Amino acid sequence: MESCDLGDRQDGSIWHRKASSAAPRGVLVNIIHSVKGYHSKTIRFLNVAFDSAGDSLLAGDYQGNIYVFDLSGNRFSLVQRTMQACTALAFNLRRKTEFLVALADYSVKCFDTETKELVSWMRGHDSSVTSISVHGSGRYAITTSTDTAQLWDLDTFQRKRKLNVRQSVGIQKVFFLPLSNTILSCFKDNSVFAWEFDTLHCKYRLPTPVEGSALLYKAFAVTRDGRIFVAGGKSNQLHLWCLESKQLTRIIQMPPKVRAVRHLEFLPDSFDGGSNQVLGVLSQDNIMRFINIETCKLLFDIGSNEEGISTAAISSNGRYIAAVMENGSLNLYSVRALTQEGNKPSPPVFKVEDWSKDTSEANKLTMRVTSGRSKRPCKSKGGKIQTRVMKLQMNTSLENKENELPGGLNKKRLQALLKGFGEYPAKYRTLSALAHWSAVFAETPYIPLLAFPFVKLFQNNQLICFEVVATVVVNFCQHWFEYFPNPPVNVLGMMENVLAHHDKELLQHLIKYNVTSQVYAWPLLETLFSEVLTREEWLKVFDNIFSNHPSYFLMIVVAYIICSRAPLLHCKQTADFEYFFHHRNNLDINVVIKEAYHLMEATPLDIHPQRMLDDFIPLTKGQYPVFNKYPKFIVDYQTQERERIRQDEIEYLRERQLAHELEVKAQEHKAEDEAWYRKQEMLREAEEQRRKILLEEEEKLAEQRQRLAAVKRELKVKELQLLDASRRRFLKYQQDQRQMELNRLNDEIIRKASMREQETAAAVQDVEVRWMELESQRQLFEQHLIKDQETAKKEMKEEVDAHRRKVDLEDHLVQRLMKIHREDKQKPQMVAEENLAQAEQKLLDTNWRLQALHKLRHDDQAREKRYEEIAKLLHDNRVKEAELLKAMKEAESKKWEEVTQKKAQLEEEQKAAAAADEHRKQFLEGKMNEALEVAEELRREDGYFERLRGLKTGHMERGVELQQVPRSGNICLNDLSSSESSSHDRRQEDLARQEWELMAEVRRLRQRLTSQARTRHPPARLPATLWTP
Repeated sequence: MESCDLGDRQDGSIWHRKASSAAPRGVLVNIIHSVKGYHSKTIRFLNVAFDSAGDSLLAGDYQGNIYVFDLSGNRFSLVQRTMQACTALAFNLRRKTEFLVALADYSVKCFDTETKELVSWMRGHDSSVTSISVHGSGRYAITTSTDTAQLWDLDTFQRKRKLNVRQSVGIQKVFFLPLSNTILSCFKDNSVFAWEFDTLHCKYRLPTPVEGSALLYKAFAVTRDGRIFVAGGKSNQLHLWCLESKQLTRIIQMPPKVRAVRHLEFLPDSFDGGSNQVLGVLSQDNIMRFINIETCKLLFDIGSNEEGISTAAISSNGRYIAAVMENGSLNLYSVRALTQEGNKPSPPVFKVEDWSKDTSEANKLTMRVTSGRSKRPCKSKGGKIQTRVMKLQMNTSLENKENELPGGLNKKRLQALLKGFGEYPAKYRTLSALAHWSAVFAETPYIPLLAFPFVKLFQNNQLICFEVVATVVVNFCQHWFEYFPNPPVNVLGMMENVLAHHDKELLQHLIKYNVTSQVYAWPLLETLFSEVLTREEWLKVFDNIFSNHPSYFLMIVVAYIICSRAPLLHCKQTADFEYFFHHRNNLDINVVIKEAYHLMEATPLDIHPQRMLDDFIPLTKGQYPVFNKYPKFIVDYQTQERERIRQDEIEYLRERQLAHELEVKAQEHKAEDEAWYRKQEMLREAEEQRRKILLEEEEKLAEQRQRLAAVKRELKVKELQLLDASRRRFLKYQQDQRQMELNRLNDEIIRKASMREQETAAAVQDVEVRWMELESQRQLFEQHLIKDQETAKKEMKEEVDAHRRKVDLEDHLVQRLMKIHREDKQKPQMVAEENLAQAEQKLLDTNWRLQALHKLRHDDQAREKRYEEIAKLLHDNRVKEAELLKAMKEAESKKWEEVTQKKAQLEEEQKAAAAADEHRKQFLEGKMNEALEVAEELRREDGYFERLRGLKTGHMERGVELQQVPRSGNICLNDLSSSESSSHDRRQEDLARQEWELMAEVRRLRQRLTSQARTRHPPARLPATLWTP
């Protein structure tokens, strides 16, 4: 078996030459961690764990050193120093270089094996974490302590959920089932619950075992396919549960030597598809047995009573088993070597119970099996065999009492302390009792080495152990402490004298290479041969030592040296001598014992140790003897110095604790600061992101606003275009309306002119017709005078009755006058008058046409001139508006005065007109008889002449001088009287005035339309009316 001492190395090779598959007992390498010094010691390993591939091993020791062993690469490395004992280990299944470690301060830390830096620190437990289970995805982990189980997110290292239970119940283990999202929780009251991982709702609970088969569950294991669940506890029985049917399917009963199960783990196989068949069972005797749960056969076991196993882990590929031994070392086993036929043990020593039978049959089958393996007797004398057998029986009886502790001690508490710290407190140890018995033992560094074999031998009864050690110290360690703190040079001198007497050549060889008795004798004395002998050899030696004089102990040391003279004579290096006396050697202990007896008999009395040592004296009854055979002042000084050192150490620890607390607080503050800075950074990034989003939104909004503005501009332009088009359309409509109005006025004017022309033509035609009628009448006047007169009278009477009923009297007078006139006048006079009337009528018609043409041309010229003056007037109008307004106000006052005067004048003229009307009426009555006949004949012609006169008067009102037309034309006809002519003129003037007012209104309307048109569309030649921007 190859051994690997890590020592102070931080990395190196695990083995120099890997053991073959046929390694003895299947051990590939034994790994220890020793600290060299004046008193070398071994640092105990506490926990191990394999990675998911099964090629890397994680191990933690009592001082918090975490090592990674690369089995495929044959390398180990120190990845972390936590300075605290680790209570559980696990690899992170997602990030292969990270691992989780539970520490004695109840915290869980995550480290990186490559960078060797702390990844995260998880807190929340109030007691030691006993197990760590990682989900198959590597995303989550469950840490379990006795009072709670906590679910962690390994991405954020934040606690997601927490499982709390009553203190009276307690938690044994909580872990993930393989290949599923189920969490299995096992409690101290034997209840097992399955939880849905996603919702954390309870899926099911395993039923309580039938009465008679219940046991206190302590250890649990599940096959790799998650179908079979195995539980064991304080019994030699194992319960097999089928998780698919939720039923207890089998009870396996282990051999009688198995009284409690400490650990269970399935051995994987590459060809079983996850339904593992081989189960490893670690029992209270520190032996791990591997059984087949189907065939119920014991395949192999590892560990022994001398080299017990504390805990073990199996690689996922099923190649290796890593076991933490009771002595603190780490053994790596090869499964292939263990499963070979040559290493298989004898037939199984356990029985199986099938739970498919009824309960009564199961209870009957529950039986203890007493058969075991055959034992090979030791080769010794016959008298010694009986003694050895008795001791084994005694040890067996002591082992049966392993659970019996003195009153006041709590085994559960001691187990928790042992699990958390790797050892029991000092007040429960033999060394503490020795230190209380005598102060020198508290200062003696080799006392632990001296007491070690007895502690291992009497590990179940501390009192017996203490008394045996005290007896050995009093009798077999005489004069050891006289030269304290140095080794007992007097005792070493006695042994050197004996060696010089019996083997002077060997002594000279040792002296030649500066090997003193402190090298070749003192290691055997201070360890009581525990380093160089096996358990059986040590028991045999001390059987003889306890049966002889105390000097026999020194003689057996010399005998061991003499019996080893051959290899010692070949040693030439001091390190070789040191190694020889600190390790086991190929030496027959029976020869050594016989040589010691020979030395006892052959040594002269002057150098015999028996002369210096007292006989065996047992411990006094009632109380222990006082042990003061040592330099008290040195011990007191060392005690004082140790107390001072202890106080300094306490102060240092207090300061370190304070520094640690400060560091923790600093770490917390740092973590808080980092979290705050991360939060601020996240806020800043979020703010920056929001700002970018806002900027993008603002840019988008600006673009949208630009597009909207462009659309608005387009809409505005379109609106303006529409407004302009509408305005133009409206202006065009107004222009069209004005043009239509002008056209209508022009048409009206043309129509009136046409009507005047038609009336003139009709009048001319009427005159011509009348002239022809008069001509015919004059020709027939003589023949039909009387008939025509009567017809004329009748016609005149009808017309007068129809049109002028009010002037019947005047018509009568006129008829009488016409009758008298016709009777008096002669035919030449009629002819002359008719010729004169015709000539005058032609003259009037010609003059009227000439004047009409002249006035039309004048009117066109005046209109053009007015159009030219309109622009100037509009421009001047703005300037003179104020003056005009003022002048209008002044004119208004003047006009009111004029109106008053005019009213008075009007009243006078009205009175004069009334008198003139009266006078005209009288004159008309006087002349009516004479002109009645002429009036009747010319009545129709008077209508035409009245319209003609109205038109002439209208042109006269527009600025045309029509006074050239003789007003006496109508008077000349038929010799009307002056009063009738005046009345007819006044009526014509009224009609002319009305026509003038109508034409003036038309001109004003045209001027207003023209000014509006010029204001909106000014001509280029009138800059005063241009639009301003």
